[in-house]
Amino acid sequence: MANIKSSIKRIKIERIRTDRNKSIKSTVKTAVKEYERAVEEGDLGKANAMYPEVSSSLDKAVAKGVFHKNTAARKKSKLALKLQAAQK
Repeated sequence: MANIKSSIKRIKIERIRTDRNKSIKSTVKTAVKEYERAVEEGDLGKANAMYPEVSSSLDKAVAKGVFHKNTAARKKSKLALKLQAAQK
């Protein structure tokens, strides 16, 4: 354990941020999995309704600094392509 006051504070803050980031990542992963399951099962109505929610959760993760904006854009693009392929 650190002895310096600023180091102790840094450790505390990192734990808080790590917990927050894990929570946000978990939420995003769950939303993406549910969306992909809906697309695979052919429930396109549900998938169309879920896409804005999944996209929003990715954007919120970017705003919090959990994901880079290009990572979120790549994931959203990939999800949109899956939906388009399922609709054909």
